[in-house]
Amino acid sequence: MTARTTSARHRAARRPVTPFTELAQNAAVGRRTAVAAAGGALLVSTFGGAMAAQAAPLETGHAKMNSVDLNALTSQAREALANAPVVTVAADAELNVEKTAVSVVSAAENVDYQAELAAEEAAEAAEAAAAEAAASTVSTATSVDVPASAIGNSVISIASRYVGVPYVSGGSSPSGFDCSGFTAYVYGQLGLSLPHSSSAQVGYGTQVPASEAQPGDLMWTPGHVSIYAGGNTMIDASKPGTVVDFRPIWQSNPTFVRMG
Repeated sequence: MTARTTSARHRAARRPVTPFTELAQNAAVGRRTAVAAAGGALLVSTFGGAMAAQAAPLETGHAKMNSVDLNALTSQAREALANAPVVTVAADAELNVEKTAVSVVSAAENVDYQAELAAEEAAEAAEAAAAEAAASTVSTATSVDVPASAIGNSVISIASRYVGVPYVSGGSSPSGFDCSGFTAYVYGQLGLSLPHSSSAQVGYGTQVPASEAQPGDLMWTPGHVSIYAGGNTMIDASKPGTVVDFRPIWQSNPTFVRMG
């Protein structure tokens, strides 16, 4: 058997390359190396030396105060959305809008409006006519001469203040009188209280004969009462449509009552 001669080459012994070894080598050539641990192993990342080292900018002053945490806003929005009530509408839901026809009528064609205008015009015309008639009545009635014997008489003097006041059924004030309301008001100014009734007033005071009647005496006939003004004259609130004034005596046999 021939002996074989085996020549072996011996390689130079090498140190194992570890991350720390590579880190040192990179440092020698001016490269930046990042080392991180992941799952028990080391991860090494090397950056070229041409990249200049830069630090992340820091926010200072008002720039930091104006920064907004978008993640926080997103969390709040999600929480508000989660708590908001849920409104569900059926897919086949329909919106019905009720329509009402609107008709427009001009003022000239509006029957009710025209009736109101006509009524107002009629009322104004009637009021004007009444005022004109009252003025005419006053001017006519005052043509009656007041007897000299009545001048200075306290009752006649007070009664004459209300010449022209219209007759008002049930009236007992200067805004309107009826016959007994007028006499009661006049005598009331002298401190004599009379009821608002012609039939009741005749029972007050003292009855006197017509021959002895004096201006200021109460003059009564069934259904009417007035104040005697002397001679053939009296002052009263006669009837609807007239005013208080002096007028001729029209009763045939009146009763005279002296008050006080």
